[in-house]
Amino acid sequence: MSGGSGRETPKRVRVTADLPARRPATFTRGIALPGSPVDEADAVYARALMRSQLRLALGTVAGFVLVVVALTLTIALIPEIGEVVIWGVPLSWLLQAYAFYPVILVFAVLHVRTAARNERRYRALRERE
Repeated sequence: MSGGSGRETPKRVRVTADLPARRPATFTRGIALPGSPVDEADAVYARALMRSQLRLALGTVAGFVLVVVALTLTIALIPEIGEVVIWGVPLSWLLQAYAFYPVILVFAVLHVRTAARNERRYRALRERE
């Protein structure tokens, strides 16, 4: 307060609670519920599965992008494709409209089959213990 009253403003004090004693927790990276027992082998296998699935996903995306870019460049760089006409429609148009769907399907099927194989291997390792 200002003025001539002669009173001093009380100082602010931060009030905190005492922290409870902490026991060392096992770091699980989200593969177990808090408080549940953690088997170190399960944690290792789960991390290996996650890495394997990530590599598969990145490889699938990279392969898909490579094939799509190659198909697009083929259509763009070979002008003779546009001169071929099927049912009154240039072949380049048909390729742009329909050639990508089989590519998507092939990559999807390969990805799902490989991901399922990775998970089967993980379950087999877990059950072997």
